[in-house]
Amino acid sequence: MDIYVILKQTFDTEEKIIIEDDNISEDGVQYVINPYDEYAVEEAIQKREELGGNVYVIAVGPERTSEALRTALAMGADEAVLISDERIGSDENTISKVLAAYFEGQKVDFILGGYFSVDNGAGQVAIRLAQLLDIPHVGSITKLDISNDKALADRDAEGDLEQVEVTLPAVFNAQQGLNEPRYPSLPGIMKAKRKPLQQLTLDDLDIEESELI
Repeated sequence: MDIYVILKQTFDTEEKIIIEDDNISEDGVQYVINPYDEYAVEEAIQKREELGGNVYVIAVGPERTSEALRTALAMGADEAVLISDERIGSDENTISKVLAAYFEGQKVDFILGGYFSVDNGAGQVAIRLAQLLDIPHVGSITKLDISNDKALADRDAEGDLEQVEVTLPAVFNAQQGLNEPRYPSLPGIMKAKRKPLQQLTLDDLDIEESELI
């Protein structure tokens, strides 16, 4: 199967945030994989181990985001893609359009992402992406079973539990409790250095800057 994880790099949640000139200072700040995205990476790896195929992690962001992608590769993902371009904004509408342009040219069985990012908490990218790709979306999942072209997901519904069945391809948002993310091992870290990490810009996608507004 072709399993994709949309990933974001965020501040370490224990970092002290300093504001300078109305912007967050990045001096000496430690960045990590968005914690909810770790559940998505782990679930993708487990599903590959169960069903076969490949796990691809993809991020839209600055050059430093490659560090988070390398961590995902060290966890066990097979390949990574970074879309980095100063013309791309950081809002959810823009990010989802860029990702949709990338996925239009890919064979996808399903896409996983985190429930929301801890830096802004909007949780909009996966929902918008599913709409742009015209495929189902299931949010806040705590269990995922894949069989042929169907997926059965348990989702946290404000303290209750819902079961949702959808046809693949589809987009899923991972909630805490879906799994326990693994730590990258030393062999995994060494292997990650040799795994493909492709870097793209807007010029590599079928989308114009004017369409990102």
